[in-house]
Amino acid sequence: MTASQDSAPHGPAPTRRVVVAAVGAAGIAAALSACGGSDGGASEPAGSVSAPAGDGGGSSGGRKLAEESEVPEGGGKILADAGVVVTQPKKGEFKAFTNICTHRQCPVSSVEGGTINCPCHGSKFSIEDGSVRHGPATEALAEKKITTSGGTISLA
Repeated sequence: MTASQDSAPHGPAPTRRVVVAAVGAAGIAAALSACGGSDGGASEPAGSVSAPAGDGGGSSGGRKLAEESEVPEGGGKILADAGVVVTQPKKGEFKAFTNICTHRQCPVSSVEGGTINCPCHGSKFSIEDGSVRHGPATEALAEKKITTSGGTISLA
């Protein structure tokens, strides 16, 4: 055996096609994790916390989200750990929506100017009803049921 044979890896070297395919698959996986999967949002975007958003049918019912005083009038608060955005369109009126954009399943990042805003592609949603104010999203944010009692906002 020569010295070059002793240091060669075991088995045949991967072909260029195998390397390109592996790099391409890794890139696709990274892109999907940044903007969610295409499976209806079952995969979580990078950095998010996987907690049920409480649609009334799960074990998260009654979970405290925030104090009413923490949600600004005409604005809102993103509660990523609960998968919810709570808004206060008018004094004393509270609404809640999923915090995942309907366009490419990115988590929304801010609530300002009367809209819930997605940083990925610029979609904006109404704080009043979750409807699309600016695309590319074409579907409203799903509303979540909440209750208020004693100054506390909870999932219903």
